[in-house]
Amino acid sequence: MNQLDMAGRHTVITGGATGLGYAIAQRVLASGGSVTLWDRDAAGAAKASAALGGQARWVAVDVADHASVAAATRQTVAQAPVDALVNSAGITGPNMKVWEYPVDAWAQVMQVNLNGLFYCCRELVPHMRERNYGRIVNIASVAGKDGNPNASAYSASKAAVMALTKSLGKELADTGVRVNCVTPAAVKTAIFDQMKPEHIQFMLSKIPMGRFGTPEEVAAMVTWLCTEDCSFSTGAVFDLSGGRSTY
Repeated sequence: MNQLDMAGRHTVITGGATGLGYAIAQRVLASGGSVTLWDRDAAGAAKASAALGGQARWVAVDVADHASVAAATRQTVAQAPVDALVNSAGITGPNMKVWEYPVDAWAQVMQVNLNGLFYCCRELVPHMRERNYGRIVNIASVAGKDGNPNASAYSASKAAVMALTKSLGKELADTGVRVNCVTPAAVKTAIFDQMKPEHIQFMLSKIPMGRFGTPEEVAAMVTWLCTEDCSFSTGAVFDLSGGRSTY
């Protein structure tokens, strides 16, 4: 494992109780930092925080609810300054054709994947600007680059995450706050439980390396993007697709 320097840095990780969020928390802690897990599953967040050890805290928050995010921000900032934000919370939605896609399911995917990320950035950016330091890493997807069939809401939401990252990165370029995103191909986590087997196989068939990514591989890149060393990259999209999307 390469040594990354997060010593003395505090990172908020949404969806941090499981999956990619939990793996990122592990890597941040291994790099000398501390974490606060934001997750709507209070019991799961408490269990994850306890497993991660003394440098981990948790706050129950529904990122799809602006009031909940605002309250979580106040609570978290009162405990410790926030140096980095990783927006990892997300849902896939159903695998269906656009003309069959339930309107309420579309709205839910957008509310969690896009609006929730916007709420978190909106509330924590002023805190970072005041300190003239911060790192924001948004978890997008190759689906946002390529557009996966039967996953229109997920693909559209992740494309929007990339665009928001670019806009915010430019808005903050004259400050000490950097904003970037990563675009993983399929990574084997519990989110697979929301997908049909044929959709999982379709995603695997698109990866030249012939395998899915691992949470640890994503966590390594995300954690580096949270370090002080990531100083001249902002508004950028970093590929994690096993060669699927090289642009």
